[in-house]
Amino acid sequence: MNDKQTAMLSLVARLMLGFLFLYSGWGKLMAPEATIAYIASAGLPLPMLGYAVALVVELLVAAAFVVGYQLRWSALILCVFSVASALAFHSNFAEKMHLLQFMKNIAIGGGFLQLALLTPSTKNTV
Repeated sequence: MNDKQTAMLSLVARLMLGFLFLYSGWGKLMAPEATIAYIASAGLPLPMLGYAVALVVELLVAAAFVVGYQLRWSALILCVFSVASALAFHSNFAEKMHLLQFMKNIAIGGGFLQLALLTPSTKNTV
């Protein structure tokens, strides 16, 4: 595979991963009250701060990841966010859907961690 093909497939992979976060962030942006109430219902402190952090990560960090800006750092942040979301919102394993969501978030976090480890620290791509 040549460099151009590798760069194109890398962009496709980042779009595939990043779309989930961009879509979710847009949904949160369009429904702030419902999102803040959901965060509060999980028993997390400072739900408005949690909402702000979620917006930054899901919109700004995910966009940076998609375009390849600071790829290692954006992948690490998305990894931590994915794992934290799994622990905070999907730890009721008595419900099968929570278990599946937990495993999905952990798997996505693992993918981001792998990307962060394999990405050269100076590489910025588009």
